[in-house]
Amino acid sequence: VRGWNDGSVAGLVGQLDIASNTSRHKLINTDASWRASRSKVEGWESLGFDASAWSTPRVTGTLGDGPWGNVFAQAGKGSGSVPGVLNPEQLQLAKGFKAELLHIVPKGEQGSWVAMTEDHKGRLIASDQYGHLYRITPPKLGENASKIYIEKIDAPIGHAQGLLWAFDSLYVVVNGGGIAGHGSGLYRVIDTDGDDQLDKVETLKKLRGGGEHGPHDVILTPDGKNLFVIAGNHTLVPDLATRRNPSAFEEDLLLPRQPDARGHARNIRAPGGWICQVTPDGKKWDLISSGYRNPYGLALNNHGELFTYDADMEWDYGTPWYRPTRVNHVVSGGEYGWRNGAGKYPEFYPDNLPATLNIGPGSPTGTRFGYGAKFPKKYQNAYYILDWSWGKIYAVHLDENGSSYVGTKEEFVTGAPLPVTDVIIHPNDGAMYFAIGGRRVQSGLYRVTYTGKESTQSVKAQSPHADVRKLRHELEALHKPQAGAVVKAWKHLGHADRHIRWAARVAIEHQPVAEWQDEALAEEDHQTSLTALCALARHGDKALQSNLISALNRLDWTKLSVPQQAELLRVYQLAFVRMGKPSEKDAAAVEKKLDILFPAPVAALNLELCTLLVYLESPNAATKTLALMSQSSDQSKYDWSPELLARNSGYARAFAATTASSPQRDQIHYAKELRNLKTHWTDAQRIEYFRWY
Repeated sequence: VRGWNDGSVAGLVGQLDIASNTSRHKLINTDASWRASRSKVEGWESLGFDASAWSTPRVTGTLGDGPWGNVFAQAGKGSGSVPGVLNPEQLQLAKGFKAELLHIVPKGEQGSWVAMTEDHKGRLIASDQYGHLYRITPPKLGENASKIYIEKIDAPIGHAQGLLWAFDSLYVVVNGGGIAGHGSGLYRVIDTDGDDQLDKVETLKKLRGGGEHGPHDVILTPDGKNLFVIAGNHTLVPDLATRRNPSAFEEDLLLPRQPDARGHARNIRAPGGWICQVTPDGKKWDLISSGYRNPYGLALNNHGELFTYDADMEWDYGTPWYRPTRVNHVVSGGEYGWRNGAGKYPEFYPDNLPATLNIGPGSPTGTRFGYGAKFPKKYQNAYYILDWSWGKIYAVHLDENGSSYVGTKEEFVTGAPLPVTDVIIHPNDGAMYFAIGGRRVQSGLYRVTYTGKESTQSVKAQSPHADVRKLRHELEALHKPQAGAVVKAWKHLGHADRHIRWAARVAIEHQPVAEWQDEALAEEDHQTSLTALCALARHGDKALQSNLISALNRLDWTKLSVPQQAELLRVYQLAFVRMGKPSEKDAAAVEKKLDILFPAPVAALNLELCTLLVYLESPNAATKTLALMSQSSDQSKYDWSPELLARNSGYARAFAATTASSPQRDQIHYAKELRNLKTHWTDAQRIEYFRWY
């Protein structure tokens, strides 16, 4: 370095970062030790450079002191000085919070960071999407950002979209080519000689899939004994030891779908995106749940319940089958209904679980609960989800709802641009760290702390619905062949809690059909019958189809609630999908029963009635369907996103109270009236009526 004073007060600051394949990582700082080495073997003077006349550097202060300030941080400020990196002052944060920009990632050297974790010493580990891993020692709270220390991990591994420190190892989910040709898969990296340097890579499981819908996050299970691994819908499920949902690989669509017009995922079939439980050695894989599009992050709440944030299909926006990005409560044997194109399951299907919270258009990346953060109570308990495309970190506030949850969202951090990729709550300082980057864009590392006046004392987990959640767990323990499971689960098939019914049905489906088919056909309780017949339609032999249809036909439509009516229509569909075309006699009986019900006063029911009647080649199906279409001349006024259907619920509730116990003829009368009262009853209100009920 050669410099000279050009007026005012001069100073020099620098750091030389030496990374070598043959020696330990070194940092040389411009401090009093700069010329400390006089060794002719190790020192730079061994090259024959004569510096005998040079004086020892004089330290006037540390980086950040006046009059210069932090010149490196200043280089990242101002309009366009580092495009793509916002100053903390340009971010919008929840009240009482502040952000710090700790590091601007050099694109040409450290790439673009997409995944993070913390190791056993509280250091952060980050991965370049298309490059190596880096270990970060962040500055202490209150210290200048220049105190950050970053080193490249020399182990030949990278391209990670999932990182986890567990069992004295770093678990790495590689997505794509990887370093040294590793390719997509689950890997373990260890320190073999105790020098605090990761130096050995072990391949645990190769995965077939890559790209942005490839394998993603990895976290510990609630008991800390195994791993959860998540992947998008372009990743094939590896060879499985077990699977919780026996029907995870079924499409279950009665009519041909409209695939995506641009060909995206056109040939991808169930199970779509998936979550597996994996042993630490990577040998045993258990499929926990499926039916996602492209979920990225995983997180556990303080009840030990698993959550993820799934992607929408942005090209579907404006279509009736568009599904927004959504928070999902992940349960044993869960199916979340992704099918390509127009084949996505509506949330009311009994063989599909609903979202915990619909968010809207976006691009999900990392997620994390706020436990351990020195934040106010509600932010400690929040589920933080990252939206890459809109530059938002949402704080999702979850409330128990029976054995599952419902939620509300709050914008916690926002910026434009702010391509957020992953988030960590640091166990040592209680701060939130989040990275921006991905797709080779400019990357950076931020820290968020609370500076407000509310208490940040750690809160204990509370659970008013622990008993019903315990019941669900007991039923989920039966998700395998097990003696006595039918007796234990059967009495819960009619439970008012949808997730309890789900757990009970999946338990039944794991047992031999011969043990419970007669009981299913003879069941008289409406809800229990619907749940049991759904299981029978999914697993029964074709020889049982006629008896199954007779049992469905016996159910009195007028005595079923609207959700139960929707379940009935779906079970008919499953009987035809799984068991084949019914006999002419059975088809005629079903067509006769359903024709009089179409159209119904609820749009969701019309969707299913139309589907069934078209399949059964009902002579009235086309005429009635075209009539419904003609009454809805302007589709642009309807927003089909489920997130926006919670309007006019007062009118919907009044209608629900009026028609809940009405006979069939009155329901048909109401349907006719409603079609003539377009100004008072929109399609959105009809669907909201169904959703509320």
